[in-house]
Amino acid sequence: MASYIESLPDGWTIYLWLIIGAMIIAAVLYWIRWAAKNEQFNEDIKYVVFNEDDKEKMDPEEYVKSREVMKSQMESRERFLAQEAERNKKSA
Repeated sequence: MASYIESLPDGWTIYLWLIIGAMIIAAVLYWIRWAAKNEQFNEDIKYVVFNEDDKEKMDPEEYVKSREVMKSQMESRERFLAQEAERNKKSA
């Protein structure tokens, strides 16, 4: 193997780096696409940590926003669980 690498002409490593760089870029684009499809870029997720006991600690509009976000998160969760159940039925 070492003799094969030594027999290659000068400058071959740049092609190796280009191929590896292209693979990294492709992987990053794939994971960004996956994250966008799976609701991973939701900035309102910070409101999920609040519950009914935090009402007096929050501004009224912030509390309303937290309840709306929590409702949408629960709907998303139910939708995901329904899709998983459907997939499990098809695979069984």
